[in-house]
Amino acid sequence: MCGIAGEICYGDRRADTEAIRRMLPCLESRGPDGDGLWDGGRITFGHRRLKIIDLSEAGAQPMTDERLRLTVVFNGCIYNYRELREELIGHGYSFTSTSDTEVILKAYHRWGADCVTRFLGMFAFAVAEHDTGTVTLARDRLGIKPMYLAESPGRLRFASTLPALLAAGGVDTSIDKVALHHYMTFHSVVPAPRTILAGVRKLPPATVRVIRADGTSTERVYWEASFTRPVAATGREWTEAVRDKLRQAVERRMVADVPVGVLLSGGLDSSFIVALLAEQGQKGLTTFSIGFDSGGGESGDEFEYSNLVAKQFGTEHHQIRIGQDRFLPAVQRTVAAMSEPMVSHDCIAFNLLSETVREHVKVVQSGQGADEIFAGYSWYPPLAHVPREQAVEAYAKEFFDRPHHDLARQLNPEWLADDDVSLRFVQESFARPGADTAVDAALRLDSQVMLVDDPVKRVDNMTMAFGLEGRVPFLDHELVEIAAACPPELKLARDGKGVLKDAARGLVPDEVIDRPKGYFPVPGIRHLEGPVLDLVRDALHAPAARDRALFRPEYVSALLADPNTPRTTLGANQLWQLALLEMWLQQL
Repeated sequence: MCGIAGEICYGDRRADTEAIRRMLPCLESRGPDGDGLWDGGRITFGHRRLKIIDLSEAGAQPMTDERLRLTVVFNGCIYNYRELREELIGHGYSFTSTSDTEVILKAYHRWGADCVTRFLGMFAFAVAEHDTGTVTLARDRLGIKPMYLAESPGRLRFASTLPALLAAGGVDTSIDKVALHHYMTFHSVVPAPRTILAGVRKLPPATVRVIRADGTSTERVYWEASFTRPVAATGREWTEAVRDKLRQAVERRMVADVPVGVLLSGGLDSSFIVALLAEQGQKGLTTFSIGFDSGGGESGDEFEYSNLVAKQFGTEHHQIRIGQDRFLPAVQRTVAAMSEPMVSHDCIAFNLLSETVREHVKVVQSGQGADEIFAGYSWYPPLAHVPREQAVEAYAKEFFDRPHHDLARQLNPEWLADDDVSLRFVQESFARPGADTAVDAALRLDSQVMLVDDPVKRVDNMTMAFGLEGRVPFLDHELVEIAAACPPELKLARDGKGVLKDAARGLVPDEVIDRPKGYFPVPGIRHLEGPVLDLVRDALHAPAARDRALFRPEYVSALLADPNTPRTTLGANQLWQLALLEMWLQQL
C-alpha cells in the first residue's frame, strides 16, 4: 500500500520532475514510511511508501532493475507473490528483495502486460521500459486501488489521488456536466473514466493501458465476471463453493510482515471474516468497532452484535465511541481525504475508525463488497420477476436518486446535461450480452461501477488517510466469479445474501446471521441539526457556491427550510448530497 505518481512525456520532451515533487506531499498519508523519485528523462516516477511486505530498503520504490531495464511504481498487494516468485526463480530470475514489487517487475519482463492475469490481489502500477520508452499502466480487476489521470498535449500524468494531480498544476478543474448528472443520479458515483472534474479521468478497473513513446496508446479490459450458469449445481454445492472460496480469500489477505486486524461492524460480512480467521487458528486477532451518539431517533452503534462476535471468538476487541466533540471536526477532515466527492455518511465513520485503528495495526480486513456481489440491497428483490426487456426501467425506479425530470428542476439550466445520460448509461450496460436476468444485469452493473466508486473507494480513501491498508476479501476476484455465476434466487433468498448466510451458518452466531440488515449508523449525518447543519448551510451559501450556481436557488432554499425530510429514492439526505459536493469543490 502506497501512493504513486508519474509523468510520461512524448517525443523528445523531458518530464517535469518538480511537478512530481509537488505531488508527493499529497500522497504522504498513503505512504508515511519513505519516499522516492526516479528520473528517466521523458518519464519520471514518484512514490510514497507504506511498509507492509519486506520492511527493508530493498523493497523501496520506485524500483529499478538495471539488467532488465525496467522501473516500476506500485500501490497495493499481490497476495500470491511468494508462489509467483518461486515460479519466476524456476525461469531463471534472481531476486534482491522479498517484496511483491520486485515480483511485478520480473513478471512483467517474463509475461509482458499479460502478467496482470497472474496476480491475485489489489494493485495499480506503472512499468517503464527504458529501451523502448513504453509505459504500461494497470489496475486490479475490481478497482480496489485507484489511478487518476490528467492528459494534456505532449504528456500524461498519473497519481493515486486526484488532489495530487491538482498539486502538479495545469489541470482543468471545470465541472464535467455528464459527471454531475451521474453524481446526482447514482448516489455520488461517477463511472470511470470520468470524474467530476473535466480535466481528470481515472483508469477503469481491470484495465491495462500501454503508452508508446510517441504518445499513441492502446487500452484493454482483461477480466470480467460472467453472470451465466456454466454448470448445474445444487444449493448445497453453491453454499460450499462460496464458503471455501471466502475461506481462501480471507487466508490470502493475512499475507504481511506486520500484524493484520479486522474492522468488525457486527454485521454478517465482517463477522464471517472473523469466524473464518478463528477457524484457521489465528490467535490474538485484533478487532475494531465504532459507534456514535444517537440522533434523530436512531441508534448510533451496533455494539450488541460486534461484542457478541468478539466474545465468541476471543478477539482483542476495541470499541470506539465517538462523541460530538470528535464528530464535527472529522466532517471537514473526511471531505479533505476524498479523491472524489462521496455522499455516504459511512465515510466519516471510516475516517474516524481508521484514525484509531492505525494506532494498533497497519493492515485490516474489511467486509465491504458482499452486498454488491451477493444481492444484499433492497433494490434487487423487486427486479426478480421483471421481464428482461423492462429491466432498465425497473432498475432506475428502484435505484436512481431522482429521475431526470426532477433533476431538471434542481440544477440550473447551464449545468444540466443535454439528455438523460445516466439512464442511457444503464441502457447500454443492460444491453450488453450475458447477464440474462434483470437481477444479473443489475448486479453486473453495480459490481463494475457502484461498488468500485462508492464502498471500495470509501475504504481506500479513508484508511489511507492514516496510512492504514484495507483489504477486502469479498472482492477476491475468484469469489466474485462464483458469486456472479450463482443463481439469483439463491442470492435473494432469506431477505438477501441467502447463499452467504447459508455458508456462514454454524460458524457465525445465528443472532448475527438472522438479524435485520444493518448499516454503519452515523445519525449526525442522516439527521442534520446543530453545528453540522450550520456547516451545510455555510457551504451552500459560500461565495464560491453562489458563483458556481450549480443548483437552483429555490431548490436549495426549500431543502434548508426542511433539512431532513427530502430524501433520495433510497433514503439519503438530499441536502447533504448537495452540501458535500460544494464542500469538496471549495477545498480544492
